[in-house]
Parts: sequence; C-alpha cells; structure tokens
Amino acid sequence: MKIYIDGKFVDKKEATVSVFDHGFLYGDGAFEGIRSYNGLVFKLKEHIDRLYETAHTLMIEAPLTRKQMIKAVVDTLKANKLKDAYIRVIVTRGEGDLGLDPKKCYGKPCVIIITDKITLYPKEMYDKGMEIITVPTVRNCPEALNPRLKSLNYLNNILAKIEASNAGYCEAIMLDPQGYVAECTGDNIFIVKNGILSTPSQGRLKGITRDVVLALAAKSKMKAEERLLTRHEVYTADECFLTGTAAEIIPVVKVDGRAIGDGQPGPLTKKMIRMFKAETTNTGIKY
Repeated sequence: MKIYIDGKFVDKKEATVSVFDHGFLYGDGAFEGIRSYNGLVFKLKEHIDRLYETAHTLMIEAPLTRKQMIKAVVDTLKANKLKDAYIRVIVTRGEGDLGLDPKKCYGKPCVIIITDKITLYPKEMYDKGMEIITVPTVRNCPEALNPRLKSLNYLNNILAKIEASNAGYCEAIMLDPQGYVAECTGDNIFIVKNGILSTPSQGRLKGITRDVVLALAAKSKMKAEERLLTRHEVYTADECFLTGTAAEIIPVVKVDGRAIGDGQPGPLTKKMIRMFKAETTNTGIKY
C-alpha cells in the first residue's frame, strides 16, 4: 500500500506524521471519506468542496488547490492500482508546540491520502435490514462544535459508537440537544411515511450520499422533505434507512426494540438502493 503524504508516496510502514502535529495532539484538522467504483471516483468534487469548507471554518489553509487535491486523490488510486476503493483524505493543522494556540504551528498543513477497501456492515444487514438504538450521548450543538464540520475531532461520534457497541449494536441514533433526531454515529437517517421521504434538517453532517438520495427522490418525482424529526416519528414510520459514503444505503427494520413497518426492508428503500447503485456505476471522475 502506498500512502500519499505531502506530495510523496511512502509505504504503509513508513507513513508517519510528527507527534507535534496538531492533528495528532488535538484532532485539529479536516477529513473526507470518498468512494470509487470500477475506476470512477463518486462525487469527488463535492467531497473536496466539503473538505475545504471545513478547513476554511477551522482557518486551515490547505497547501493544495482543490484541483491539485483532486489530482492527488486520483494519483493515489492509480499508485495502488485500485478500481473499487474507500479513500480517506486528511488535512491537519501541521506541526506546532504543545500549546493550543494554532498561531504557534510552525509547520505547514499536512495532507494525507489513504486508499483501501472497506466493509462497514455485514451483507446480511443490507439484505434483511439492521436494528439500531438511541444512545444517551447527544450530537454536538452548533454553538459548540458544529456537526457540519467533518473535523478530526470525532469524539462525539466515538462516544456514541461505544454506547451502541456496548449494547450490542452496530449503529445508533444521536439526538440533538433539543431532543430531535439528528443523525447516527456515522450515517444520516431517512424515514418513509405514507410515501413521503423525510430526513432531519438540523444537528447533522451535510452528507454527500444524503444529498444524492434527495436528488434521486426529486428526479423520480418522489416527495421528500428536510424537517425536524422525533423518535416517535421514526418508530411509527413505514420504512427507515441510513446513508453514508462507507455505508451507502442500508435498511433499518427495528429501532429501540420497535419494528419499523412490517420489520423488513421496504419497497421505497429497495428502490432507492437500486437507483443509488445505478448512479455510482454511471457517474464520477474516471482514472
């Protein structure tokens, strides 16, 4: 495996960053998870745009232009001879001292690109649906650490993931500070009720796959809305599914012990999975 670090390809065993890098010391940086399908990088521009938006808010100036970053991703895929891959792009603050002040970081921001395979959930869950729970850890409020930032500080999600794992579940719903459904620990969430597709409007990451689903819904003349969602609405939904770059689209058949619909992946969910697979097959940046 070849890892891209600041313009050079190094072997996996030699891929290192300084212990003084603020990304390591404080989670001070931004990242993206991207997928490629059969030599096509799906929604690469959108992922890079989101990466730079996060970096801008964090006041980290990436040493590459967006065009150069896109080329670096493609070059890394080529170097590893991967056609179907998960891609992790990381931009850290760079080296500094042991203090918090980012102005004392004397090294330029570090860019790391890793390409590998990923299997987030077992195939059985895609076929039969997954069961999830709601965990006590709430999603960060925008006034503290905005959930729209895809930063290297993922402790909020990790604490919630620990709670889910300790309870025997792969994924869990996180509520926002007001008690509304925000998202899951690593995925966005959708419900279907009376043929209407709904997804939380606040307290969550602006998911790339989420946006694809909304675009596909509009294309197929399906009514979709972004709004506040309660757990009661999730429990009484006809269908439920999660979306994410790594997860793609996965059905949910039970939440907090309550069966969703008839307890099986619903027809609209299955249709959306088919449409999404077709989209990933036909669109993307070729390499």
